Parts: sequence; C-alpha cells; structure tokens
Amino acid sequence: MERRKFMKAAGLAGVAGTAAAASSFPKPAIAQDRIEFAMVTTWPRDFPGLGTGAQRFAARLDEMSEGRIKVEYFAAGERVGAFDSFDEVASGNAQGYHAAEYYWKGKHPGWAYFTAVPFGLTYTEMNAWIRFGGGQELWDELAAEFDLKGLMCGNTGVQMGGWFNKEINTADDLKGLKMRIPGLGGDVMAKLGASPVSLPGGQIYENLVSGAIDATEWVGPWNDQVMKFFEAAKFYYYPGMHEPGSMLAVGLNASFWGGLSKSDQLMIEAAASMENDVMMSEYNAKNGAALAELINNQGVELRQFSDEIYDSFGKASDEVFAEVVAHSDLARRIHESFLKAREEVGGWTNISDQAYVLQRNRVLGL
Repeated sequence: MERRKFMKAAGLAGVAGTAAAASSFPKPAIAQDRIEFAMVTTWPRDFPGLGTGAQRFAARLDEMSEGRIKVEYFAAGERVGAFDSFDEVASGNAQGYHAAEYYWKGKHPGWAYFTAVPFGLTYTEMNAWIRFGGGQELWDELAAEFDLKGLMCGNTGVQMGGWFNKEINTADDLKGLKMRIPGLGGDVMAKLGASPVSLPGGQIYENLVSGAIDATEWVGPWNDQVMKFFEAAKFYYYPGMHEPGSMLAVGLNASFWGGLSKSDQLMIEAAASMENDVMMSEYNAKNGAALAELINNQGVELRQFSDEIYDSFGKASDEVFAEVVAHSDLARRIHESFLKAREEVGGWTNISDQAYVLQRNRVLGL
C-alpha cells in the first residue's frame, strides 16, 4: 500500500513538473495574423452574376479563413474607376481585383485570351486549357510582367451576339455602327467597319438610350434583362462569336501573393475555383427563363446571325490574330497554345458534348 501511494504521488509530481516546464516555452500560434485584402472590381455593386459572384468570392474567403483573411470589397467607382482596377492592384494600392482580363488588352494583347477571344474556347474548354493545357503557366508569365498573379474566378458561358437598333442582315449592315464591344471582338468589328467602344457595364444603358452608341454586347439574357437594353434596342442577335466562354478573374498583387503562406494561397485558389463553377451554374440556370421573358413580355426580336455574317467574322478574326502574333514572342506563344487547345479539346467536344446534345434535342424535339 505504501509503495502504491509513493508511485501515485511521484506520477502526479511528474505531470505537474512537465506542465510547469511546458509553460515556460512559447505557445504555438493557433492562427496567423489577420490578413487585410482590399479588392476592387469592374462591376456595379450587387449586379447579378458578375458583381454578386465577386462579392460571393469575397464572403466565401472570409468564411473559409474564419475571418482571418478579411476582404474589403469595393464595387466599380467606390474606390477607383472600373478600368483603373488593374493599376490599383499592380501598384500595390489594393491587393486584388475581380474583372475580365480582356479589359487590359491595350497593355498587352495576350490578356484577351484569359477572358475570351473570337472563335475561342467554351467554358469547359477554357477550364481544360488553363488547368491542363499550359494556359495558367502562360497567364502567370504575362501577369508577372505587371507584378500580378491571376486566378480563374467565374464564367458566363457563351454570350449573345448583342443588341442592335436595326436588323443586321449582312456584314455591310455593321459598317458605321458605334458598338460597345471590348476585347479582340471589338477589333473584329472594327475590321468590318464598325466603331467599337469600350465602356464599363454601369455606363452602357445611358449611352444606348441616348444614341451615343447604336449597339452593345453585354453578357446574356439574365444580365441583359436587368440592364433593360430592350428599352433602346429590340433586335437581339446570337450567338456571340466574340465571347464563347468568358472567364472572369481575380488578379492579385504579386508581392501580396508571394508573401502568403502556401496554405493561404491554396485557400484563395479554392475559393476562386469554387466561384468559377458556381457562377457558370447560375448563368445556365437563369438565362433560359430570362430569354423567354424578354421575348414574350418585352417584345424583343430574337435573331440568329447568318452564315454569311459569321464567315465575315471568321475572316476578320484571322486578321486580328495575325496582328496579335506579331506583337511579341509571348503573344505568339499564348496564341499557339490557345490554338492547340481549341483543336484538341474542341475536337473532343465535337464528338462528346456537342454530338450528344444535338441528338438528345433531336429525339426530344427540343
């Protein structure tokens, strides 16, 4: 009995001694310091899809990090103008932006490929190129020249061809039109005699109503109905050759990104990748009903571009791409990588998704 008492007392003393010794060492950090993340965007606040998707990404990142990565969200015009977002982040004044990368094509034409280019990649094809076809590596190389890092963070899918205040029956009908259309798609329209104008989303309606522009493309039925373009133009054309799978991006200041831990980088990548999928799902879910509303209740006339017009788009896009390739070695390599993905991934799409959908819809009469 005495021996057992001694052993018990010795054990308790040992535990106490260990606890006392442990208290003399620094405690491990439970969480890193809070990270402030100012994000500027090119979208109006609460704008369906584009704006709400960016806001959803910001809120999700806050939740995933349990408030440790705190994103302060600024819609277009709240901190800087929509098209000033790039410089705000590249300079380090803000940590990130949410935008369409083709807005920056004036700085380098390669940026356009990381949103959409004429006769380009659909949503699934874009994902394949970025993740497994060398697209991300080329994007990283381009972004590094401007002290940035880009991540996929949304997609709108195949966009509509646009709203016009007159019928477009031939390519000649495009001549002289003032049309809001950014990216390389705008360059294609210029080749066909139109005058492309680049405007942020929040300024399109007023310019269309006032007659400052004759036509505009934006996104698709869900967004376009909200913008009320039908009040100024009744002819709604499809499909858009200029944006077959428009990817949105989070652009991060390179120094900010490089200073994050690997786990924090992965957390931001995960939040962005999730939004990339969620946004596309939302557009697919809502575009059909919105189109029916536009046609049945707003008097919109849905028209399809003729083959002759599309052939003209194709010829003009070849001229535009030739100019891109001539810009620089990096522009050439981005274009060649894009072409490879369009041939290989697009070839598979042709005998998988596309072939199935055509047969399904034929059998069901859809």
